[in-house]
Amino acid sequence: MSSIQPLVIIIGPTAVGKSALGVELALAIGGEIISGDSVQVYRKLDIGSAKPTKEEQKGVQHHLLDFLDPSQPYTVALFQTQTEQLIKAIKDRAKTPIIVGGTGLYIRSVTDGFSFPEKGSDTVKQKWLAYAHQNGNEKLHSELDARDQLSATKLHINDTARIVRALEVFEITGKPLSSQRSYNEKHYSELDDSIIYIGLTAPREIIYERINKRCETMIESGLIEETENLLREGYSPKIKSLQTIGYRHAIQYLTGKVTAPEMLRLLQRDTRHFAKRQLTWFGRDPRIKWYDITTHNLAEIVNEIANTCREIQTRVE
Repeated sequence: MSSIQPLVIIIGPTAVGKSALGVELALAIGGEIISGDSVQVYRKLDIGSAKPTKEEQKGVQHHLLDFLDPSQPYTVALFQTQTEQLIKAIKDRAKTPIIVGGTGLYIRSVTDGFSFPEKGSDTVKQKWLAYAHQNGNEKLHSELDARDQLSATKLHINDTARIVRALEVFEITGKPLSSQRSYNEKHYSELDDSIIYIGLTAPREIIYERINKRCETMIESGLIEETENLLREGYSPKIKSLQTIGYRHAIQYLTGKVTAPEMLRLLQRDTRHFAKRQLTWFGRDPRIKWYDITTHNLAEIVNEIANTCREIQTRVE
């Protein structure tokens, strides 16, 4: 007989204090953190992604943090695969995995086991791109319609990239893309009782105040210089990682499109909008136990979650 290791998931809007809670909890229960953030995976993107510093990590093992080159794509399917492997490996070490993050679909990919299309083939992709070049978009779209009618009805005739992707998936797997991207955002499956799903929140004005302050701190800490260095190293401003909040704003300033005060205003506004979307996304999930940071201090939250973890660990399989 062996004890059960829980899985802790900590979500919430940006700037609410998820990283700090994750670290303190990991120290209290012998945990390791898996980052559930789609930008913190990138090396060199430190300030703009609000990546926890070495000091803030307090010696706790962090995974999926700071490991990918900014030019490399990262997908929810890749996150799902890596996270599932990490959860098993951490539990095998008799440690508690703690997923910390605010990227909603990433978290749902783990809690709800969403399935995603398999990796494509460059040869197949090039074949269909050549077909489009020779025969035109209309013919390409009709080829998709013959194989995957549902995807074809959703995609505009000139959306070549996505049409090619759908044809590529069909050719490789023999199944239409529409049947493979099988996740339902409105359906929440029942969680295993070893999963502790925690949300941090606060009154909207408190969150917005924290966001405004964080944006100011990011600029004071060198967000513009960090972005400038990336561009100087030859990274295109059009790569996906540099189109994220913070970096795209710094690029607008560096290319003379906005003034410094305007950049700060837009950065604060867009981050607030992002937090609002996060709250809407997570707010629909009935499985999350919410803690308001204005009524519960960090130590109280850590203590309560740690006690729940110990209760799970005292059960036997």
